Amino acid sequence: MGKLVICDHPLIQHKLTFIRDVRTNTKEFREHVDEVATLMAYEITRDIPLETITVQTPVAETQSKVISGRMLGLIPILRAGLGMLEGVLKLLPAAKVGHVGLFRDPETLQPVEYYIKLPTDVQERELIVIDPMLATGGSAIAAITSLKNRGCTQIKMMNLIAAPEGVAAVQAAHPDVDIYVAALDDHLNEHGYIVPGLGDAGDRLYGTK
Repeated sequence: MGKLVICDHPLIQHKLTFIRDVRTNTKEFREHVDEVATLMAYEITRDIPLETITVQTPVAETQSKVISGRMLGLIPILRAGLGMLEGVLKLLPAAKVGHVGLFRDPETLQPVEYYIKLPTDVQERELIVIDPMLATGGSAIAAITSLKNRGCTQIKMMNLIAAPEGVAAVQAAHPDVDIYVAALDDHLNEHGYIVPGLGDAGDRLYGTK
């Protein structure tokens, strides 16, 4: 079973409070989401392997650590996932970026893929699927399934806030995927919103209703 990691660093929790607050305007919301994404990128890359190389300091030659050639890919789910992308790229500027676009069919309520564009070497990369909210888990499951259908095997999930129902759904569908969240909230309401949550992340990022 993939692990659930709650990124409980004090800076993440502090900024998450302002992201939740209904009084936070669009500009501030974007800035806080960007900052939390950067901090979460620090946590999600904690287990990247290192190798030792020789470098010359101004004083002496020494053995030092560098990342061991691990290739990363970032896969934001459109549109809200874009709000976290730049924050992650601040720490991982060499990562390649793919996009998955999904919408919910109004009759079946199931996610439908309308767009996908991935790096040509995506199968060789460790991928981080990015979406602010993990509510029912439908979009996350569909995005991960789409990546696996294209030969991807190394996948992690990054969310600001998750509901227990969404975590359980993703773990059942994709037990090999680790999930990183800033907070695990209480439950989903009858409209599929996370409680207490932060509202609709896409609307708050882009000022739409």
